[in-house]
Amino acid sequence: MNAPENGLHGAETDQTYARAGFGASVPRGIAPVLVVVDLTRGFTEPEFPSGADLSAEVEAADVLVRAAHESGTPVVYTAISYTAAEADGDAIAWLHKAPGMRSLREGSPEVALDPRLEQRDSDHLIVKKGASAFHGTSLAALLTGLGADTVLVCGATTSGCVRATAVDAVQSGFNTLVVREACGDRARGPHDAALFDLQAKYADVIGLGEGVELLAKAR
Repeated sequence: MNAPENGLHGAETDQTYARAGFGASVPRGIAPVLVVVDLTRGFTEPEFPSGADLSAEVEAADVLVRAAHESGTPVVYTAISYTAAEADGDAIAWLHKAPGMRSLREGSPEVALDPRLEQRDSDHLIVKKGASAFHGTSLAALLTGLGADTVLVCGATTSGCVRATAVDAVQSGFNTLVVREACGDRARGPHDAALFDLQAKYADVIGLGEGVELLAKAR
């Protein structure tokens, strides 16, 4: 398996996972859709409580976005955004565990897409209330309507919303690829562990170059 070099990957681990039948390759289709998960200012800028410096990851994601735009491949952005009632109330259970997310309010700078990303009127935006971009949203129907046979996922955070979205992409019937360089987290350990688990069980974790190549020759 092509797992991160972080101590999770070794001969004994490889044997254990191979015996369990994990780590097979994901098919590459000809009609991909790029899903950019939560690269909003609240996550990509360290000045915000929920943020970190994800400049390198945003730059890599923008390379993917521009390749998608060039080939006419659909781009779907996602963002977490709460109304005042949701942010201040008790109706959303996740906010009990992660109260720092309450700052992601409609109209605030935190929920704006990172301005370093190329955005076009033709891009789609999914607003969500939890980790997965599929839960409680129209993303699965949108991908089906776009004719997607493969979903490329990138964004933040690797161990949270990226992982949840990639897992649900597979469970929604889409072959899923996660682009390593375009995913970021607040700490290296959770990032590496999430990529390892995704590669083993749910998606192929690929390099930026392969992602660009797939988008360039799409459709």
